Amino acid sequence: MALDTLQESEIRGLDALESAQGTAGRSSAVWAWLWPKIAAVAIALAVWQAVVLSGWKPSYVLPGPGPVFAELATQVGKGQLWQAVGITLARGVVGFLIATVVGLVVGVAVSRSRVLRAAIGSMITGLQTMPSIAWFPLAILLFQLSEQAILFVILIGAVPSIANGVIGGVDYVPPLLVRAGRNLGASGLSLYRHVVIPAALPSIVSGLKQGWAFAWRSLLAGELIVQIANRPSLGQFLNQSREFGDTTYMIALMLVILVIGIVVDAVFSSVDNGIRRRRGVVATG
Repeated sequence: MALDTLQESEIRGLDALESAQGTAGRSSAVWAWLWPKIAAVAIALAVWQAVVLSGWKPSYVLPGPGPVFAELATQVGKGQLWQAVGITLARGVVGFLIATVVGLVVGVAVSRSRVLRAAIGSMITGLQTMPSIAWFPLAILLFQLSEQAILFVILIGAVPSIANGVIGGVDYVPPLLVRAGRNLGASGLSLYRHVVIPAALPSIVSGLKQGWAFAWRSLLAGELIVQIANRPSLGQFLNQSREFGDTTYMIALMLVILVIGIVVDAVFSSVDNGIRRRRGVVATG
């Protein structure tokens, strides 16, 4: 009985040691991921404060971090800011989802057809290089000052990037892999579904990430121009703060937009790293 009790005690001790080592390993990994970001933020704030203290611009034109963060804390406690964030994010997500569907369809179609590639392949790249703001005069003529005008420009900005991601990914799928799929009986859409698209997934995710960046920039540009009654948005508040000369509030809004962009980028990066890790492209240690 005493021997059994001793063995149980030793097992519990080993389990506790393994648990402590696992917790310490996770803590180290979190810190290794976190400290470069904290350092970057600290450096950015220090440079910002140094520029303000230099007197380059008056404080009412370029306020320091202190007043901006105080204004941000005040606005976070108000429902109006959260309503604007919700409306802007809803527009962005809806536009991006539609752009994803259209971009995937266009990308697969162009990658499968030599005629389509010759006809519109270069046009897709040309559309991707056009500034989103250049489309707003046409969007306003077609849809007036409406949600449809903003959605139109989001799609024009995001679809080419997503389609190019699909085309580029399909182009780099090894021919040996395609032949293996055909030898196993896959053909047509089945070949794309089970072989080509999974093989091209890293490039597709990269295209989606770039598509979101274009969609987000197009959205904010659109909200600066197209302001809809009873639909407050981050872009609308940015424009209003500029008109009233409220630079502190304007920079606070810019920080909110920046944080949203960083969070979404982190989500895409996590998905991309997960794909690479499963394929053995990055080390897990």
